[in-house]
Amino acid sequence: MAGGVFAGVIGPQLVTYTMNVWAPHTFAATFLAQAAVAAISAFILFGVRLPKPSTAAAGGRPIGIIARQPRFLTAVVCATVSYLLMNFLMTAAPLAMQMCGLPQTSSNLGIQWHIIAMYGPSFFTGRLITRFGAQRVVLTGLMLIALSAAVGLTGVNVAHFWLTLILLGVGWNFGFVGASALVLECHRPDEKARVQSLNDFIVFGTMTFGSFLSGGLLTSYGWNTVLSLSFIPLALAILALIASATARRRGIAS
Repeated sequence: MAGGVFAGVIGPQLVTYTMNVWAPHTFAATFLAQAAVAAISAFILFGVRLPKPSTAAAGGRPIGIIARQPRFLTAVVCATVSYLLMNFLMTAAPLAMQMCGLPQTSSNLGIQWHIIAMYGPSFFTGRLITRFGAQRVVLTGLMLIALSAAVGLTGVNVAHFWLTLILLGVGWNFGFVGASALVLECHRPDEKARVQSLNDFIVFGTMTFGSFLSGGLLTSYGWNTVLSLSFIPLALAILALIASATARRRGIAS
């Protein structure tokens, strides 16, 4: 968690101080600097010795039965929408800032605060889930993402973009971490590897699709269209979450 926060500060600053070093090839030195950072990280990780995971116990329910649980479906939908929209808007925002004539340094700082907002809340998100429940935390995250899109629609000044990215980061944290906690309620210990693999495949596969879609929509239809389209998956995720909570309350009552 601390590494994510440090990366949020170091990464954008690295871009700011290296993007014009190798004129006229903008960002050429930045790519070299990032490669050097990656090599240093790989060298450090090479010396890390982690215990080998134990072989997963055989048995457990078929993955199809687990995946058809309403609670699991809700968790996957919320995690997917949270990650999809975070990547969807984060990818488009710096490009939109350039299209609006804002300086590159402002884009770098916007991404810096976005990443800090993504990982900073992790120090207390778990406590919020324990106190208020995963569903309420997920709902709060989805609402924050919706608020971030709404803020983006109100203007194209630096402050609008920065506030959009900060709200988006916190919303992702609550939405994704909360949804991940919901997934934990859907499987037994001997089913963990298969269920988590399925969840990750769906979430990150969809995120990749959103990343490619973002740039095309931005260049063809503009920043406001990108923001407006975000409300569609958000509405679906919120409806799924409310339906799941209602069904669970009825089940407990009966």
